[in-house]
Parts: sequence; C-alpha cells; structure tokens
Amino acid sequence: MSFPATASAVLAVGDAVPFRSPALDWHALAPEAVLVATAVVVLLVDLFTAERNKWLASTLSGLGLLGALVPVITLAVDGNTRSLFGGAYVVDDFALVMKALFLVAGYVTILLSTDYIGEGDYWEGEYYLLVVSSVLGMTLMASARDLITIFVALELLSIPAYLLAGWRKRELTGNEAGMKYYLMGVFASAVMLYGMSLVYGGTGTTVLAGIGRQVAGSFGATPVAALGIVFVLVGFGFKVSAVPFHNWAPDTYEGAPTPITAFLSVASKAAGFVAILQLIFVAFYGRDEVYGPMMWVLAALTMTVGNLIALRQTNVVRLFAYSSVAQAGFILAPLAVAGDSPAVADDAIRAVVSYLLIYTAMNLGAFAVILAVSRKTRSGELDSWGGLFEYAPGLTVLMTAFLFALAGIPPLGGWFAKFQVFKAVLGAGGASAYILAVVVAVNSVIALYYYANLARLMWFQSVPDGDRSPVRVPAAINLALALCVAFTVATGFFPGLVGHFGDAATDLVAVALRR
Repeated sequence: MSFPATASAVLAVGDAVPFRSPALDWHALAPEAVLVATAVVVLLVDLFTAERNKWLASTLSGLGLLGALVPVITLAVDGNTRSLFGGAYVVDDFALVMKALFLVAGYVTILLSTDYIGEGDYWEGEYYLLVVSSVLGMTLMASARDLITIFVALELLSIPAYLLAGWRKRELTGNEAGMKYYLMGVFASAVMLYGMSLVYGGTGTTVLAGIGRQVAGSFGATPVAALGIVFVLVGFGFKVSAVPFHNWAPDTYEGAPTPITAFLSVASKAAGFVAILQLIFVAFYGRDEVYGPMMWVLAALTMTVGNLIALRQTNVVRLFAYSSVAQAGFILAPLAVAGDSPAVADDAIRAVVSYLLIYTAMNLGAFAVILAVSRKTRSGELDSWGGLFEYAPGLTVLMTAFLFALAGIPPLGGWFAKFQVFKAVLGAGGASAYILAVVVAVNSVIALYYYANLARLMWFQSVPDGDRSPVRVPAAINLALALCVAFTVATGFFPGLVGHFGDAATDLVAVALRR
C-alpha cells in the first residue's frame, strides 16, 4: 500500500522535524510549582493520615506558602523580566510584589485558621487544600497578561473561595454566604466573558499587549470597544466589591468563617485589583475617556455607600464588611485619573499597590483581634466589645492601632496609603480630580467616626456581662498579630519601605508607554 505524494511529504517532514514542547523557564514558574506541590502533599496527607494527625495539613500548607516566597525573592534579586507563552505570562517587578503579597496573606490566613478549624475537624485537610489552591490562582493572576490566562486564574482563585465561604455547612448563614457569593460570582464571570469576547472579536488577539495596540488604534474608537471595556471592568468590579456590585459582601463576610472573611477582604480583593491594573495599564490605557469616568463614579459611590451603611452596623463583622467596601473605593480613586499623563499614571499605580500592601496588614490584623475576642465573648455584636481594655489590654491597644491605621491617622501606616491616593488624584488637576479629592477627604472623616466609636467602646464602656476573665490568645494568632502590627507601624514611620514596592510596580506603566 502506497501513500499519496503529499502524505509522504508530510511524513518526511515529520520525521525530519520531531515535535518539541515549548521551552519553559522553571525559575519563573517556581512559585506556582511550589504551591502545586504543596497542594498535592496536603491532599495526600489528608487521605492517608489518621484524624488525630490532621493538624499536619495546616503546618504543611504554611511551610509551602513560605517556601513559595523563596523563588519570589530569588527572581527579585535576579531583576530580569521574564515572558512566557508568547507574552501571556510575564514575571516582572509588579508580578513579584503582588505574588509576595498573596503568599504572605495566605500564610497569615493559615495562622488564623489553625485553632479556628481545630484538631480533629473532619474537613480540616480539605480546608487548607482550598486555601492553597486559591492562593495559587492569585499568584497566576499576578503574572497573567492574556485574557484567557486572567480568566483561568480568576476561576482558580474563586472556586475554592466559594467553597470556603460556605464552610459552615450546618448553619443557615454559612449556606447563605456560600450560595450568594457563588451566584453573584457566576453572574459577574458571565458579564466579564461577554466583554472579553467583544474585545477579542475586535482585536483578534487575547494577549493584553496586542489588545493595547489595537485599542490605541482604530478599533478603540468603535462603540464595540467601549462596550467590551465596560463589561470586562464590571466583572472585576464584583471581585473588589465595588458599589453597586457589593451586595454579596456583607452576608458572605458574616456567614463565612472569620479567617476566610479576612482572606476574602484582602487577598481576594487584591487579586481583583491586580486584574484591573493589568487591564487598564496594558490593554485599555488608550481609552481613558471610557474607563476614567467609570472608575470615578465607582470610586465615589463605593466609598460613600460603604461608609454610610457602616455607620448603622451593630455587628463587628458586618461593620468591617462595609468598611472593606469603602476601602475599595479609596483604592479605585487613583484609577479614575490614571490616563491623564504618564506622571499621573505612575502615581496612580504607586498609590494602588502601596494601599493594597498596607491595607492587607491593617485588615488582617483587625480580623485577628476579632477572632481572638469572639472566642471568649461568643458574640459579634459591638456591645460585646465594651470594656475590652479591662480584661484584654494588649488586644485593645492592637485593635486601636489597626482601627486608626485604617482611618489614616499618623503615624500608623494607613496615613501613607491615604496620602498616596490624595497625591495621585490631586496630581491630575482639573475640576473632576479636585471634586474626587474632596469626596475622598469627606469619606475619610466618616470612616474615622465608626472606627473611633469601636475604640470608644473598648476603652471607656463597661463590660456588659461583668466577665473580666482574660482572653486566651493562641500562639498562631499571636504570631499573625505580631506580623501585622509590625508592618503597620513600620510603614507609618518608614513609608519608604512600602514606597519602594510601589515604585517597582510601575513596570505596567512602562508597558503602556512603549506602544
């Protein structure tokens, strides 16, 4: 039997040029590789160990997250930008800063979870596996420079988070938290995918750099481009709990386990902002007349609505849920003016990255105190915090520090985060920028009111039930508190520590300007 000439030629070419898999830079992929190995090990340990040894899952998960920091540090020391898969995956200074943020936030979450989940919990292994898997999605998001890669990373970080939010399976609030988060997340993903399909259909590429060149050209002037940009950013507006896409946050935060509430309020939110930064500065930078007004409205609404509703809360977790919504508004503010000029773009990305770093420490620290206090009071009501100084003076001092840092009061780190936002917004100039700066200032005062009110209860209110027995704080929570307060105080006195990371993150602006 003989083959046709064309088939013979194809076989000959195939014999002469064997298939080769694409070259991989394993150093660039090392943080993700360590996390994958950690997830596999945790899964195997959970399968093949007795119930009394389930605590190994938390220890291995924590060590794996710390181990993934090692290649992040070595890549930072190396200093080279690495691009893989045709530019779809990039490891630069911006990506490394955000990977480090996600890994540290994940580690602190595991510290908070160690005693909360508890030895002998039937689902303890699955819990830590889901946390590590979600952090893996976040580290992928930090390097994603392609619409498909961004979507895969988003789903990888979100699906474990849906399960973690509904971890309290036997409680109605836990079921509500998981279901509401899942349904709203699916809806947001659908909107985002529709926007991505419009962008891809008009540009013919999914790589953000290629999209940026098309958006800066003739395609960017079409209504389809504007609609695609809006839909994609709306999808991520859900992830950062921007108003009016915030309705899932309060119920989810209240119903989820407290460590997961902390995790969602900082790490998951930061991942959403990472995607928004990459889309705006790499793909959509040429259409600031589309995303600029949109970010302006979202920022003003988010901080105002979040703060006003927080004033009425009587539950501490719901108060911090709306506080988290308001903080997202502060972080969005610099993006409203990012397209005005290269200098303003630099200031905007510095402000956002610096705010995310400091906010992560402040909010995780506050939730660590909430977790420690709620173990004794068995209540989330604000009244149960009355007289905390009388029986837990150390926790009172720490919580006060975190509260005033969140309000932006010097010399704690929050002041530098707020200052960077004001600098970026005012640096743009113009009436809209000045009005937005006034909105930021007014909302900072509103936030100070409810933060100071909680401090007043702790310092000056009497103990509601008369029980002044001391609060037992586990060693893992003490370590988490030490890490968070050290970073919060250090960045307040030495803002250059976090400012350096903000400067490194301006790689994204350089990409936008090279087109």
